[in-house]
Amino acid sequence: MSAGIAPVGRLLLLGGGNMGGAMLRGWIAGGLDPASVTILDPNPSPALGALFDQGVRHAATAPDEPQDVVILAVKPQVLAEAVAPLRASLKDETLVISVAAGRTIAFIEEKLGARPVVRAMPNTPALIGRGITGAFANERVTRGQKAMANDLLQASGPVEWVQAEDDIDRVTAVSGSGPAYVFLLAEALAEAGVKAGLDPDLAMRLARHTVAGAGELMIRSDDPPAQLRRNVTSPKGTTEAALGVLMGEDGLQPLMTQAVAAARDRAIELSKG
Repeated sequence: MSAGIAPVGRLLLLGGGNMGGAMLRGWIAGGLDPASVTILDPNPSPALGALFDQGVRHAATAPDEPQDVVILAVKPQVLAEAVAPLRASLKDETLVISVAAGRTIAFIEEKLGARPVVRAMPNTPALIGRGITGAFANERVTRGQKAMANDLLQASGPVEWVQAEDDIDRVTAVSGSGPAYVFLLAEALAEAGVKAGLDPDLAMRLARHTVAGAGELMIRSDDPPAQLRRNVTSPKGTTEAALGVLMGEDGLQPLMTQAVAAARDRAIELSKG
């Protein structure tokens, strides 16, 4: 996570929902001046009230003064309508960062004109500062603007820059949608525990803490996941018996490959819609 966020000039956040709010809290915690930020949202989340008290401004209509950075953090289905009033708030060099899933840079340029644009895909652990974001910058983004975008996005977790915009669809399939796969794993593990004879509440507590703890161990360890798996697996033991099923010909890997491919293909469809 970023050690500190450098001043960015005037920043307009379009959308004060869960993701926009999480990003904003990360920026303020990282040292960004609250007075430099305006939230454009007719109904911002009540959870943002404390940030307004710190000096973040709220606007129901696009500000007249030109902005240096604009963050698009609204749902993709309302993006076209929501960005329409923003042209008066943009300079030619205004950096636009979009976290709206499935909306391409071409779509944004169609609505706002040719300008520096970063397309980013964070994931929901960003809500607790533990996300990861894939990002792509178009050719109009300067080195300084890319560093600025990296600072802002990194407030919610690591940022991985990709070389082609199409890679964002693949990022979406792995990390954007990935938290749901992990939540499903916890559900399935708990249900398997119940079928093995455990009390449902106990099975769920065991599953939640096992998934969360294993995830934290992967982050803290220098060993790759395969080695961590081997570390837990004793010859002819219980873990080896379970992995014989999960790593079988019809086990977890082919299912995950199919799932990620399906998510990627749907992301591509949405990008063209």
